[in-house]
Amino acid sequence: MKKEQVVNCQFSVWYPIFKKFTIKSSILPLPQNVIDYLLDDGTLVVPEGSSSLQQTHNNTSDSEADDDVQWSDDESTETVKAPEFPDFNAKVLEAINALGGRVFPKLNWSAPRDANWIALNSSLECQSLSDIFLLFKSSDFVTHDLTQPFIHCSDDDSPDPVISYELVLRKWSELIPGGEFRCFVKEHKLIAISQRDYTQYYHHISKQEHSISHSIQGFFRDHIQYKFLDDDYVFDVYRDSCGRVWLIDINPFGPVTDSLLFTWEELTSASRLTASQAQDDMPQEEGPAFRYTTSEVTVQPSPCLSYRMPRDFVDLSTGEDAYKLIDFLKLTETETTLDVKEKVV
Repeated sequence: MKKEQVVNCQFSVWYPIFKKFTIKSSILPLPQNVIDYLLDDGTLVVPEGSSSLQQTHNNTSDSEADDDVQWSDDESTETVKAPEFPDFNAKVLEAINALGGRVFPKLNWSAPRDANWIALNSSLECQSLSDIFLLFKSSDFVTHDLTQPFIHCSDDDSPDPVISYELVLRKWSELIPGGEFRCFVKEHKLIAISQRDYTQYYHHISKQEHSISHSIQGFFRDHIQYKFLDDDYVFDVYRDSCGRVWLIDINPFGPVTDSLLFTWEELTSASRLTASQAQDDMPQEEGPAFRYTTSEVTVQPSPCLSYRMPRDFVDLSTGEDAYKLIDFLKLTETETTLDVKEKVV
């Protein structure tokens, strides 16, 4: 994966090429003061202005407000002033209204899928700039776009390309997760298709396996193949109930993109890919390998769940960081010793 490939996968690069085959969207340049706000590690305060979220917070009862004051023993605590972006806010609201009043937000590459837990309805649906900022400020995916978009690139010794950051607003569409698929292209050839939401079993996928694969192959051949700027890339599609296929996103062909039911070792090797394990004993047809969650496979938790708790807790529970585990055991041992001493006294 080269830095140029990452640049080519920016939304503003591929959207004009495939505009007819994807969801209607608006692209707004991101001002530097907004970028600084998103990267600020301080208190999470959403900008001032009309917002459904702000109205909800402003309706807090007087008793709850009194409780908030009593939480702090420091009388010198300063009130954090909400930032203001009047010009940018006006442009965002205008774009949202033009797209029907509800949008799905993202940056150049990533959407804040890891932050939907913080939204009032656990959805990425936004109706205001404050809704968008609440998700963006809580998302590691968005921070990745802003701080290290070229991580895992093989040409890391070369200078990083200059990136003009942008806010992408996509018209809100109710997409059924069972209709989303990730497709892997190598040397202009579609080599693999994976169920996007592999944590769930969808009965219709196993029943319509061949028609799903054929419709995606036809869409790729007619509208995508040889039209994108690179030979290797990953694209996401949505297949609706009528069998029509729509382009959702394009990602770099490399570890920065989730390989889902495949591994990057499989995808980059010269050996031929196979379908899901449940079908390995069946003759393989020519075409991309198609993998999906079968009824025999245990349903897995969403990988985004790890973003809902402190990373230290995750490292302790999985044993990924031995030093944290050692520190935790030492702390536990110290507390136990003190407890014993108190009982003796």
